[in-house]
Amino acid sequence: MTDTPSTTSPDKPRSMLKLAIWVLLLLLLTALLIGLGTWQVQRLHWKLDLIARVDARVHAPAVPAPGPAQWADVTAENSEYKRVQVSGTFLNDKETQVYASTVLGPGYWVLTPLREADGTIVIVNRGFVPTEKRKPATRPADQISDETTVTGLLRINEPKGTLLRSNVPAEERWYSRDVNAIADVRGLQNVAPYFIDADDTKNPGDLPVGGLTQIVFHNSHIVYAITWYGLAVMTLGLAVFLVYFERQRAKAVR
Repeated sequence: MTDTPSTTSPDKPRSMLKLAIWVLLLLLLTALLIGLGTWQVQRLHWKLDLIARVDARVHAPAVPAPGPAQWADVTAENSEYKRVQVSGTFLNDKETQVYASTVLGPGYWVLTPLREADGTIVIVNRGFVPTEKRKPATRPADQISDETTVTGLLRINEPKGTLLRSNVPAEERWYSRDVNAIADVRGLQNVAPYFIDADDTKNPGDLPVGGLTQIVFHNSHIVYAITWYGLAVMTLGLAVFLVYFERQRAKAVR
């Protein structure tokens, strides 16, 4: 018995239709990758502008904290990290401790409502205390009962908790500075929808420790842009190579 010779050569070039489809797909992928790279460049410019704006806010002279008439206009984009000042009386019996991990180690932020003369309440993050100083009774010298003025950075509300842990108000377990939830639990009315991170002005007894706000903006957009553009060059090169390779195969079988 003799084998019937194959009529299909392994070197037979692809049809023009198949080649066109492959090249079109590679070109579409190239365009997509270029679009992603360009989007990252735009994000880079946005991030650099944001960093510049925040830096200007942090180092600007303090302005009065937004009042009730301005609360609806307070957003992260136009107000976060703005240097502000507020005067009033601390409601020390309404204090809340929120778990914190800082350069000083683990412990708690001490959030205390401050009542202004008009009855408006702004929650102030007075600063950090170590775990063993969480309870107010362990730091009797830090209670400020007279009218005081606080200068610090305006921060946007942090609702519900963190990515890994949710606030449990009923059990006094707080992992984010959720001013709305704190106001509800403490029975507070007319509370600002933001809080203030107090500056490093020393408190009585040196606790809490203020001025520990970390302003960090991750900026990897240039790396992402280079990655997407690099992949675009690779896919475009693959499309060119495919056309060249198929032309060479077509010549070889002639």
